[in-house]
Amino acid sequence: MNVNTLTRKCATSEGADFFGVADVLPAREAIREQGGELVASFPRAVSIGLKLFHPIVDQLPRRLEDNVHAQNYDHHCYTVINQRLDLITSKVADLLQTQGYRVYPVPASQTINTARSIGVFSNKMAAHMAGLGWIGKSCLLVTPENGPRCRWATVLTDAPLAQTGPPMDTRCGDCKECVDVCPAQAFTGRNFREDEHRDVRFDTKKCKDYRKKCHDQYGVKECGMCLWVCPHGKAASQKLSAG
Repeated sequence: MNVNTLTRKCATSEGADFFGVADVLPAREAIREQGGELVASFPRAVSIGLKLFHPIVDQLPRRLEDNVHAQNYDHHCYTVINQRLDLITSKVADLLQTQGYRVYPVPASQTINTARSIGVFSNKMAAHMAGLGWIGKSCLLVTPENGPRCRWATVLTDAPLAQTGPPMDTRCGDCKECVDVCPAQAFTGRNFREDEHRDVRFDTKKCKDYRKKCHDQYGVKECGMCLWVCPHGKAASQKLSAG
């Protein structure tokens, strides 16, 4: 069994809903700027994704009325999902290292720069470059299957894995529901461009200030309205309910 098949089998057998491989060399300078030389030294990224639970996401508009909805979202759609993702990527990284390749597993949730709210590497960028979805106006990775109702982790490696697909073009069209629903008015509505920083599309400070206000007033840490409102995610939820 070749390394491509072994890697995919390892990820899916551990429960990954999404699996992709990206050639990240074209983004090396941006990766170096964000995470440093070590992170930028890996030519490929294995992207792992898990779907969120629609009934929990669908209750987000009620999060300030009854914070049990926010607590469920924070626990099951952040804490537990992140743990599951980190376990899968750890096992994929162990497999590739055992096969003789260099690896660097990237956590599902990590902040190394609190001012910009970024980690050592962009998991969403890896998923986008692996052809698993597009970057929406909300700066979330939007998949055709589940909209943005997913979370991601990555294994950087030098294993000779085959790219699973080209980056997906945006399918947002004229839709601005995520921009309009944002309580913090943190999004500019600009479409994603690889040559632009996220700052031109998303005001991190507005988002953080709003979430702090919600935490102080309601005891609610998360918002998630941009994730909830996306028509692609809602369609996936409705399809599941109808099935």
